[in-house]
Amino acid sequence: MAETDRRPAAGRVTLTDVAAVAGVSVGTASKALNGNGRMRPETRQRVFEAARRLDFQPNEQARALLAGRTWTVGLITTDGIGRFSTPVLLGAEDALGAGKISVLLCDTRGDAIREHHYVQSLMARRVDGIIVTGRRTDPRPPLRGLQDVPTVYALAPSEDAADMSVGSDDEGGARLAVQHLIGSGRRRIAHVSGPAHHAAARHRARLTQELLGQAELGLSGGQVYFGDWSEAWGRRAARNLLRTAPDTDAVFCGNDQIARGVADTLREEGRHVPDDVAVIGYDNWDIMALASRPPLTTIDMNLSEIGRIAALRLLDAIDGAGAGGVQTVPCRLVMRESA
Repeated sequence: MAETDRRPAAGRVTLTDVAAVAGVSVGTASKALNGNGRMRPETRQRVFEAARRLDFQPNEQARALLAGRTWTVGLITTDGIGRFSTPVLLGAEDALGAGKISVLLCDTRGDAIREHHYVQSLMARRVDGIIVTGRRTDPRPPLRGLQDVPTVYALAPSEDAADMSVGSDDEGGARLAVQHLIGSGRRRIAHVSGPAHHAAARHRARLTQELLGQAELGLSGGQVYFGDWSEAWGRRAARNLLRTAPDTDAVFCGNDQIARGVADTLREEGRHVPDDVAVIGYDNWDIMALASRPPLTTIDMNLSEIGRIAALRLLDAIDGAGAGGVQTVPCRLVMRESA
């Protein structure tokens, strides 16, 4: 029987079977199917024909051998509780799953030494790319020691403008909230947010003041109330606000935890939400927004979409078509009962 007429024994067809039917070495068959190596066109065609006839389906190890890839991507996060990184991860997995790419999750817990260890581990595993995310929108230092592995920063952009980053449109989110309050007739709008040294708090506060100024309105209370990202701070700020500006008719909050604390205090002080005072939160954290009384109108950052776009940009980069720069994802206003 001629070499090209051989058939493998029953079972899974392997690269060795393809090589045997084509009458070439396993190395030559691998190079032919991967489009690499120098060989006669008829030899390459013979390998392709053998693979077609045998219905050759490479297993994962063979795919890595043929494509020079491991079909794995690392996801490094500083968000230990997963409040922000989990939706980003799920969005990334949706995009990567279509290519049957596995994700290796590495939680640095905000520790630089742990982060360096994970980078080294991912390099040792020869991952095809890395997505970096966290729980804040502040720009972060780029990873070191990546050995030219494609990397995308999701939610927290890289400080290096040449890196690929995908972030939330913080200013657009604030615009949605403030314009909704103004459009619904509110004129004495307060802003209660998190720490002033956080980029998210600064950006939202700045745009809130700008938009109120354009509408010839001032901040109720005369200032932005910067504090913590907590319900406790929301309660303290609301009590302070009711003392200094009792005619406040709306509060735009920097996150849903603050908003819930504000709404609770307003109710305890005899103010009806939203008839007397409208309240808008930020993040659309279901656990917090839906448990609030009344349920919170809030801004959704589209975290899963950030993860999905980051994964698609990473896939482009892995294929050699990546481009640097920051891409922002629009927020959306989620209407419930508080505003």
